[in-house]
Parts: sequence; C-alpha cells; structure tokens
Amino acid sequence: MRKITCAIVDDEPLAVRLLESFVSRVDFLELKGSFTDSIEAVAAIRKEPVDLLFLDIQMPDMDGMGLARMLPSETKVVFTTAFKEYAFDSYDVAAIDFLLKPIRYDKFLRACEKASEWFNGRDNVSASANVEPEPECKEIYLRADGELRKTEVDKILYVEGMKDYVRFFLEGSQPVTTHLTMKNVEELLPRSRFMRVSRSHIVALPHIRTIDRNLCLYIGNTVIRVTDLYRPAFEKYLNSRMAR
Repeated sequence: MRKITCAIVDDEPLAVRLLESFVSRVDFLELKGSFTDSIEAVAAIRKEPVDLLFLDIQMPDMDGMGLARMLPSETKVVFTTAFKEYAFDSYDVAAIDFLLKPIRYDKFLRACEKASEWFNGRDNVSASANVEPEPECKEIYLRADGELRKTEVDKILYVEGMKDYVRFFLEGSQPVTTHLTMKNVEELLPRSRFMRVSRSHIVALPHIRTIDRNLCLYIGNTVIRVTDLYRPAFEKYLNSRMAR
C-alpha cells in the first residue's frame, strides 16, 4: 500500500486540529499542509499537488465546492461539513467521500480506506494498460446450468459483475450467467479487445458504437459509464484511435 499525501482545508482551527490528529493515526497518510484560508490553500495545492484533500464546504472567500473545481485533476476530495444537504452536490466533483460533522474517527478511517482503494486501484489500472496484448482466442467455454457453453469472443458485447457471478451479454442470443469474478474475466478475455470501465463492467471495444462527452458508452441498447478509476486507461485507448 503506497503512501497517500494529503492536506486539510477548514476555516475552523478546532476542526483542523481534530483532522490532523486523525491523520496522524493513519499510517498510509502523509500530511503536507493544513489551511484555514481557502485562497491560500488553492495556491499551495496548485504549486505542490497532494493526492487527497479533506475539505470543508462552507468557508469565507471561497466555498469548498468552488475550490474543488479548481484543484489539479490528480487531487481527490473528501468533503467535511456540518450540512448534509451538500451530499448530492459532492458527486458533481467526483468526491471520494462525504463526512458529516461532528466527524467520528471510524468514519474518517473508512473514507481514508476508500481513498487508498481508489489510488491503488488506479495505479494497477495504469500499469495494466501498458501490458502487451495476449494472443487472441476465438472462443471461450462458460460453465452455466451444469454444462460448458462454447461462446464466441466476437459475440460478447459486455460483461456485468454481480458479486460472485458475472453475466455475459451476447450479440444475437440470451445472456449467460456464470460463477466467476470480474478479475477472472479480465484474465480470460484478450486485453486488445476488452477493457474494464467500471467496477461492474467490462466492455468489448469493437462493439462501442458511440461515446458521449461524459464518457458514457453506447453498446447495443445499453449505456455504460466509464468511472473515474478506469478513466485514464480508457482515455489513453481512445486518444490512440482518435482521428486528428
């Protein structure tokens, strides 16, 4: 587990000190700075970006939502606020988590663990994007209803994860549900033609017919959104194939 650099922004000194004490108890966090002035915080973080920002929302000069939209793309946010009505807005800036004051340490730790999962997962995705393509197979065999079903790789539109099961959606036939994990499927299908785009979806790249500006993929009659964790790898693939 790699170290995650972080900073704290809150106009209340007592809140800052509480978060500093929480950070000191999490061994994979490395505190780079604390700020009670939001404008000073933006300048400092733009100069020396951190991985994670614990950010209050209601502050003088600049509110937390506005500040979050000015951060470098590599900086993720955990909002800390006394106002739960801001929870929905936090999704607009792809926040890792939303902590309601007074903040308990167990909830703080869970937010940190979510951040760690995000950063370590992103690093793994970036590394896998550089792996050489494996020799392509023409068909695979899926165990379903007590038998092995031969499935043509070309017919697979996308795969959807459901806890310990996955469902293969196929062109021209009914979906096949089998007992596998998404990691098993990633290893089974050729990386040159299939890509994981969310925790629950692997898509067949040749079957994507349209991509909108929000990175929603249109495959047949289904729309699948590329989530933040998988966005860098997908954008790298997209840029390599985009007409100039």
